[in-house]
Amino acid sequence: MENTIEPSTKSTSSVKAVYILYLVSILFPVAGLVGIVLAYLEQDKAPEWLRTHFRYQIRTFWIGLLYFVIGFALLIIIVGWFILLFNVIWLIIRMIKGLQAIDAKEPIANPTSWMF
Repeated sequence: MENTIEPSTKSTSSVKAVYILYLVSILFPVAGLVGIVLAYLEQDKAPEWLRTHFRYQIRTFWIGLLYFVIGFALLIIIVGWFILLFNVIWLIIRMIKGLQAIDAKEPIANPTSWMF
């Protein structure tokens, strides 16, 4: 017998929605704001293993915002462009990792990580 976690459909849908909103925010930044609000609203209602996803998403938003502000502030010198490019790649990798974990019905192993 396989030891899988039975997720609630509403909670997993909310987690997936936030991941997708963050990906859309690359082109439409307001989607990221909607995603962070949704993550904050849903995290307390979710089972513990899904809370790791919400924690991961919330940290992704704030860390990504920090990278963006640093990159934007350094645009006057070339390094800012590289920081902004890294931020986009970093965001995409984290969202794909999260989507893969939610599809496998697994928690995020280290939701407090700054990297991937």
